[in-house]
Amino acid sequence: MNKMLRLDETAGAIAGAPGRNRPAPLPDRLVLGMPHLTPAGLSETWLLKELGHRHWFMLADMAGMRTPCFRDDDGEPVYAAFCALSISGGDFGATRENDILTLSSGLARVSRTQIASRHVLTIEGRGIGEVELVSAFVRRGPNGGNHSVARIAVDGLPTVEAETRIGRLSRLAADFRAGRVGRHLGFDTGAGSVLASAIFEPCPSQDFNGAGFLYFTSYPAFVDRAEWQFDRQRALGATTLVRDVFFRGNIDPGEAIRVVCLGTRPLEGAFAHHCRIERCSDGGCLADVFSIRTARAGGNARCNN
Repeated sequence: MNKMLRLDETAGAIAGAPGRNRPAPLPDRLVLGMPHLTPAGLSETWLLKELGHRHWFMLADMAGMRTPCFRDDDGEPVYAAFCALSISGGDFGATRENDILTLSSGLARVSRTQIASRHVLTIEGRGIGEVELVSAFVRRGPNGGNHSVARIAVDGLPTVEAETRIGRLSRLAADFRAGRVGRHLGFDTGAGSVLASAIFEPCPSQDFNGAGFLYFTSYPAFVDRAEWQFDRQRALGATTLVRDVFFRGNIDPGEAIRVVCLGTRPLEGAFAHHCRIERCSDGGCLADVFSIRTARAGGNARCNN
């Protein structure tokens, strides 16, 4: 059952903050260097971490807080768990060292428990992609584990913007979880034949966040690692054009995950695949990941065992 959340008015003050209850602004222009890049271009993992951080601070701003410090009625910490992410128009391979990346971000409340953000990426006025994120406030259950969390309604936020553009991903994610989406990005969403699979053991110091959850950025990263195993020649220079991730669950440190490739299809100058991430212990679905990636010359579109 949803529970009303209280906002902690005493959340840590920032010296020199622009307003009594406003967080310090994050820079919207960043000079790209080694932390932001891979051999193929802009690092998707770095980008998603940065945008997740911005989403969290924009939530604090929306709530009139100086820093993000959400707690429930019992004083227990509450977090923003991502329900879905979408990357579109990706041109990450066009980025180079010392390029100046500009991030333009917006946030809207799209349901009683969900908040969506949209981030437009440009370099010298040229778009290199858009990213949408949908989160819900959650807290851990009585057992303290990551397998089950409870959504919590937030008091004191703006009213729901039902017809906002960035609410579309929230509605799609809800339809996906309810089984109302039969096809997505050209793939059947039901259980299909497993073309290939790979098992990984996430590392707490690398793949989990400060709240102890498997970080949302790790899900597509594990799909990329699986892609590297399935189709190394093509994966070597691949970058993301389009990627939709629908999150369904989490794991505790020490548990293993399995990435299964359920479908692939070739495209002109690109390739697409649908992968599902499962918990090895019980087969529980953690996420469905649909990706369209740039193709490297000489690659193939098959998942190879």
